Amino acid sequence: MPVSEYKIVLYCAGFMIISSAWLLVCTEGLNVFALLRYTMILVFGYLAMLIDLNTRHIPNSLILSMLSVWLFVMIPQIFLDTETGIRLLKDSVLGLLTGGGLFLLVYLISRNGLGGGDVKFMAAAGLYLGFRSTIPAILYGTTLAALTGIVLILLKKIGRKDTMPLAPFLYVGILITVFMV
Repeated sequence: MPVSEYKIVLYCAGFMIISSAWLLVCTEGLNVFALLRYTMILVFGYLAMLIDLNTRHIPNSLILSMLSVWLFVMIPQIFLDTETGIRLLKDSVLGLLTGGGLFLLVYLISRNGLGGGDVKFMAAAGLYLGFRSTIPAILYGTTLAALTGIVLILLKKIGRKDTMPLAPFLYVGILITVFMV
């Protein structure tokens, strides 16, 4: 692994430890599985943000990792507490359909104005966030992106046809949503 990849891994590990500690302190009623889900979406969102800022692309390997880890977190939940696990599974699938569906609709209407990686990232994030948290995360993130875009256009830093990476703004929306739990 090159040195820069070690740095990313170290930053992610440190961020995971800090965010887990913060979640434990701030949310008394959070169970272990919820803590794992929220920590993982924070870590994967952080990675998506870094990669999107550097490459303007969210790789499929990151999305597949998100889906795989979600399965490893949810399967024990379903077996240990089936009733709660099934309820969370339904909520997660609704989150996936909401996040992915809304972004897919925008992707199709805007004729690729939104990146396909953003669509897949928000669908996978919806699994972790669930239905009730996916919509606020999208609203916070896209509102922040729109306001930032308007300011940058007014300052003549970008043109109306220029693009910006969306994952950093979605990540801030996810952060706001998770820490307001």
